[in-house]
Amino acid sequence: MTLPDYMTAVLLTGHGGLECLEVRRDVPVPRPGVGEVLIQVAAAGINNTDINTRTAWYSKSVTTETADGGTGGFVDADGADGSWSGTPLSFPRIQGADCCGYIVAVGEDVPKERIGERVLVSTMLQSYVGDEPYACWTFGSECDGAFAQYAKAPASETYAVACDWSDVELASIPCAYSTAENMLHRAAVGAERVLITGASGGVGLAALQLAKRRGADVIAVTGRSKAKRLLEFGADRIIDRETDLTNELGENSIDVVVDLVAGPAWGSLLTVLARGGRYATAGAIAGPIVALDVRTLYLKDLTFFGCTFQDAVVFKNLITYIERGEIRPMVDKTYPLGEIKRAQEDFLAKRHVGKLVLIPPEMSARRASDPT
Repeated sequence: MTLPDYMTAVLLTGHGGLECLEVRRDVPVPRPGVGEVLIQVAAAGINNTDINTRTAWYSKSVTTETADGGTGGFVDADGADGSWSGTPLSFPRIQGADCCGYIVAVGEDVPKERIGERVLVSTMLQSYVGDEPYACWTFGSECDGAFAQYAKAPASETYAVACDWSDVELASIPCAYSTAENMLHRAAVGAERVLITGASGGVGLAALQLAKRRGADVIAVTGRSKAKRLLEFGADRIIDRETDLTNELGENSIDVVVDLVAGPAWGSLLTVLARGGRYATAGAIAGPIVALDVRTLYLKDLTFFGCTFQDAVVFKNLITYIERGEIRPMVDKTYPLGEIKRAQEDFLAKRHVGKLVLIPPEMSARRASDPT
């Protein structure tokens, strides 16, 4: 395959609103370095982290919910600590934490036999930081990602996948499912009672399915209009997000809380946790600032898990689950890459269930078919 010199890509030109996303057709195609592969991107999912990174929501200067600045940005956001790692990003940056594609070139020390593999890229890359525990190097944040026709990645963290899924379905996996699996892995979830907040989003749905795979009894918190689809997806019980959890479930009734929401109702999550219960979080879409009564924490012997860094086994497990047919994602809608602004507006509106996925130009209908 002869590689072009230039490609279509979405450049993030700085922290801010949707105006910071610039669709360009003159971006140089990256070339793989030592130990790297070059991937022709077939599909790229949209995630909260793409928007949060754009708006610098991760900065301690931002204290409100993610949607407040999703379209226009946060006026007071400080880009100095606005990334996952807490260090400034360099611009322009190609975002996109989810990458499904085909290896079209390899760098030095990578077998040429890998060319042609259909692959997924691990969202949390460890090789670039020397496999240092808790170091964050995120695909599409600390390095360029999948919102482009081509992307490069470490060969050791680019995984061939053998399954009958469409590219769109596979592109739903990397960020959402690894985030969810990491929370369940950290909290050692088994056949017990699990409460999941924000259950209709990409990570929430992934957590629901992965917890069911582990034998859990899953209670999903979501909007009333999405209840039927979550029941069809495997939830054992649905609770409307406007409902008082304590009144609905009773105190000390839940073994594990998987929380992606936080916000004003956060205290009720600890109330419903049983003594010795575990709380795992990887998001705070309703707001990061909460009130904690420390007495609840220690008198109930609770354990808290903040879940960002992922052990390598987390992503490897996902590949295994896919190939064994143990999981299957839900894709709500697809968009051409050039319509990324509309796709992110729809994402922020939260009317969808499951994933929204972008398809770069020049991908065939066979490769980028939408299963929905």
